[in-house]
Amino acid sequence: MRTNDIRAIAPGRVNIIGDHTDYTGGLCLPMAIDLATTIVGERIGDRIDLTSDLDDTPAMLSLDVGDVGSMHPAWARYVAGVTKVVKPTVGLVGKVTTTIPLGAGLSSSAALEVALALALGFDGTPLEIARACQKAENEATGVPTGILDQLSSAAGQAGHAMMMDCHDLTVRYVPMPDDVEVVVIHSGKSRDLAHSGYTERVEQCAVAESIVGPLRLASLQSLHAIEDQLVLRRARHVVSENQRVRDFASAMANGEFMTAGMIMNDSHRSLRDDYESSHPVVDELIAALMRTSGVLGARITGGGFGGCVVALSEPGALEVGWRVRASGGARLD
Repeated sequence: MRTNDIRAIAPGRVNIIGDHTDYTGGLCLPMAIDLATTIVGERIGDRIDLTSDLDDTPAMLSLDVGDVGSMHPAWARYVAGVTKVVKPTVGLVGKVTTTIPLGAGLSSSAALEVALALALGFDGTPLEIARACQKAENEATGVPTGILDQLSSAAGQAGHAMMMDCHDLTVRYVPMPDDVEVVVIHSGKSRDLAHSGYTERVEQCAVAESIVGPLRLASLQSLHAIEDQLVLRRARHVVSENQRVRDFASAMANGEFMTAGMIMNDSHRSLRDDYESSHPVVDELIAALMRTSGVLGARITGGGFGGCVVALSEPGALEVGWRVRASGGARLD
C-alpha cells in the first residue's frame, strides 16, 4: 500500500438488553458484531470524496464544513458531522462498503462515523473516538442520541458483550458462551430515529429527572412522586431496565440462560407498554419467536419504532436472521 493508503473497519452492534437508558447515564449491555463498515481510501487533498456501495450519490464536501444538516445525500451528513468534529488537515478519497443492514437498529450510522474518524486520522482511545462520533451524530441528525452505539463499535472485544455504564463511561466485559446463540431478525419495518418519538422520549425522561433526580439512581418507589402518568411510565421503564441489565449479566455469568431469556422478554414488554417504542409488526415477530422451540427470549433492539429484534436461543433453534458473534472493536488495518 502507498504511505497515505488506509483501511478502516468498524463493527455494528446489537444491544442485547438495556435500551433507552444511555441518555440518562444508565446501564446497557451491547455487543459489537461481526457485521461491519469498511472505508478504503487515500488521505490526500483538501476535500472528502467518498462513494458508497449502498448509494449511487457520493458524499463530497470540503474540510471546512458548513451546515451539516443541509448535506446531500443523507448519508453525507454523517460524513460532514465527523469531518466537522475531527477537523482533519488532509482530505480523503475512498469507498465505503458495509455488511450492516441499514435502518435495522444495528448502528450502521455509528459504524460509519467510527470508521471515518479512524480513516481521517483521529488518534485517541476508544472512549475519545466514541465521544467525538456521538457529537458528530448529534450534529448530523439533530437527535440527542447517547454514546452507546459509538462506544460499542469502538470498544468491542471478541467473544464478549459489554456491560456499559453510560454515566462514568466504564465497560465491564461479559463472556458470551457458545452454549447459546444471539440471532438478529429484521422485522420488515424500517426505523428512522429522526422522525420517530425518540427525541420526545428523551425530553420525557428529562422531565422525570427534574422531579426525582437522576433516573440511574432512582428506585421504583421514588417514582410515585411523578404525577404525570405518561412521564411515570417512561421513568419506570428506565429504572427497571437498569436492573434488568444487572440481572441479565449475572444470569449469563452463572450459565442461567433460561433466566436470561426471561429477562429479555420482560425488557420487551417494558419497551412495548411503558416506553411505547415498539411497533405492532415487531410485537407479532416477538410472539412468533416465543412460540419457537429453543428460543429463550427475544426483544426489540436499538432505538426502537421498528428495525430488528434480538433473540437468545439454543444453537440451531432459528433458521432466520443473522447469527451474530461478538466482535473486536474498530481498527485500522
